[in-house]
Amino acid sequence: MSIGLARLPSLDLIRGFVAVGRRMSITLAAQDLCLTQSAVSRQVLALEDMLGVRLLLRGHRAISFTPEGERLFRCADGAISDLQDVVGVLRGGAAARPVTVSTSIGVAGLWLMPRLGDFLQAHPGIDVRLSASNRVADLKVDGLDMAVRYCPPETAPEGAQRLFGETIAPVAHPSLGLSGTLDLAALESRVLLEFDGEYRPWLRWSEWLASQGWDALKPRGVLRFNQYDQLVQAAIAGQGVALGRLELIGQALADGRLCRLDTPRPGPASPNAFWLLRAEAAARPEVEEVARWIVAEAAATGQEALGREEKGS
Repeated sequence: MSIGLARLPSLDLIRGFVAVGRRMSITLAAQDLCLTQSAVSRQVLALEDMLGVRLLLRGHRAISFTPEGERLFRCADGAISDLQDVVGVLRGGAAARPVTVSTSIGVAGLWLMPRLGDFLQAHPGIDVRLSASNRVADLKVDGLDMAVRYCPPETAPEGAQRLFGETIAPVAHPSLGLSGTLDLAALESRVLLEFDGEYRPWLRWSEWLASQGWDALKPRGVLRFNQYDQLVQAAIAGQGVALGRLELIGQALADGRLCRLDTPRPGPASPNAFWLLRAEAAARPEVEEVARWIVAEAAATGQEALGREEKGS
């Protein structure tokens, strides 16, 4: 049984509910809508009061749909998506939509942002918006044009284009005075910079030390970071020795802010690579231009990494 237009909930209430449903988080929905968390909570509560049913089950750290909420979300999300598409087309002539690129915080800070200025200078008519988050985004749901993903080939999304691989080696600022091939004594007198993110053996000092037969090494200290770009900045500041992801820190190696340190044996190899994933096969011309630029920059990064490997061999 349908109802009259005058009795429909306001679009603001529906939009707030859909934003929460897409993210399953009031905090993230509030960020998307540029509102406070309390304002979004009030919108959902007002919608529940108007309908006379509960739409969300609110736990201590999570929310979920009630059966009524899931039914409403499926319908409302499709309607809101259609509205977004139509309004985007209608507004296209008045204001160009930015090209949105999703990537991790480390890739954004270390690889994309240092290069983005040259692109914007060469393409003044294209606006680029970086969405930097370590959460894996859904391109369609989050309204993104493309994403740079980090994973092994077997889990790369369908249609993803390989950008470059990953080479790992110890790095440090030249002021630490480490040169030639590292030995146990030289490393034992230094602070190790440890990445405390998701466990990956090739980025853990414990695995690297074991690969060199240095399991018993006791460094002067360990500094831990939950963001890789912060770890790199600490290494550039001379605070210790880091395991460098050489493709991401290529500019710091090229300009001498960091130097690569050789080890007696190879360390654990990374099986992962960086991939470009597009939301649409046939995208807007400005999206295609940004994608071509990312692919070209990635090719240059791969060539630079190959040159460093040949020079070091």
